[in-house]
Amino acid sequence: MSPSAASPQLETDQPSGYRALLGVRGFSRLVVSLLLGRVAGQMLTVGFVLFVLSRYHSPQLAGTATFLLLFPGLLVSPIAGALLDRYGRTRLITLDYLVSAISILLIAALSAVHSLAPPLLLGICGVSSLTLPLSAAGVRSMFPTVVPGYLWERANALDNSSHVLASVIGAPLAGLLVGLAGAEWALAAAASLFACAAIAMLSVTDPSVRRREGGIFGEAWSGLTYVVRNRTLTGLALTFFATGIGWGCLAIAVPVLVLGRLHGGPATVGYLWGAVGVAGFIATLLAGRLETRGRERQLMVISIVAMAVAMSLLPVAGSVLVVAAALVAVAIVETPFDIAFLTLRQRRTDPSRFGRVFAVSMSLNVAGTPVGAALAGPLIAWSLTGALWAAVAVTLVGALVPMLVIPAEAES
Repeated sequence: MSPSAASPQLETDQPSGYRALLGVRGFSRLVVSLLLGRVAGQMLTVGFVLFVLSRYHSPQLAGTATFLLLFPGLLVSPIAGALLDRYGRTRLITLDYLVSAISILLIAALSAVHSLAPPLLLGICGVSSLTLPLSAAGVRSMFPTVVPGYLWERANALDNSSHVLASVIGAPLAGLLVGLAGAEWALAAAASLFACAAIAMLSVTDPSVRRREGGIFGEAWSGLTYVVRNRTLTGLALTFFATGIGWGCLAIAVPVLVLGRLHGGPATVGYLWGAVGVAGFIATLLAGRLETRGRERQLMVISIVAMAVAMSLLPVAGSVLVVAAALVAVAIVETPFDIAFLTLRQRRTDPSRFGRVFAVSMSLNVAGTPVGAALAGPLIAWSLTGALWAAVAVTLVGALVPMLVIPAEAES
């Protein structure tokens, strides 16, 4: 049976607005937990880079630490996916939120007493990343099991908009806390929100069917081979990998640009990412009204090219206003890509494999972000302008993949 055949049928005679979506049983509680976790994640994204730059004054260490905060977890994502399909998502998502809270709080506490040497920082980052796929894939793979198929575009728009709304809240809050109270307090606040997300997730019911096909490693391998052999999922992973490298590079380069060349402060960095979130939130809700079926590849290509064009303003930016305009433009034009990407992945995945496939697929997708962050350090040491142009170039490469790799129709 093909993935498309296994997907829920479109029910065009059913109400398909956002009100109908919020009326789906259990969906609102899931979104609350998701939003809390993502606000914490956005605070960590901004606050952690500012923390390393302010305490160690090293873009290279910031890039390496960010890499370790993400990448080791990607390596164990097939096992995480098997666990999600076997034991359910709620408890495992809660576990990851708690691990994140404890790890971040430990970093903040050790730094406050001046006992956080760089090797220890890197070690904590690496260990804490191992559970990351449990929440990243767990929450997202619950969406198509909780929500009927005819509401998937709306659900994906709300899913994505919760991410950008988290940027609106988390990024400025992190920058403000770093500027007013210190980087350690910003990290402690993020840890507290992760703990709240864990508590909220305990009230969420996972409706998916538990599936066991053998041992954990056998199931993990089956999920990995399913993704690798599926041209759609492979193409999506390669596309997102390229654009992720660009974003990962910007995550390090933009704070260095603002703090160094443009003489801004930590709060300015937070406000910039917050503006990105505001623009993305509005654009995503509008993009959720698009009918993507049959046009996913074209929408992705156009969106990625527009992102690269907007990014090209950053290397020549002479003011914070220009940086803000460029990043806001990127956020706006990225939204059709996000909606088309998420919906195409759901349509071409066997629902019985959502946990394993989403864990592997998402890890392959986001692998570009830590790689971009790690590359940003040496590139910035060579040339900040060169690092920004590298982000533009690799994003453009991502525009080639959808039409060259992803098939026009679902594979049988």
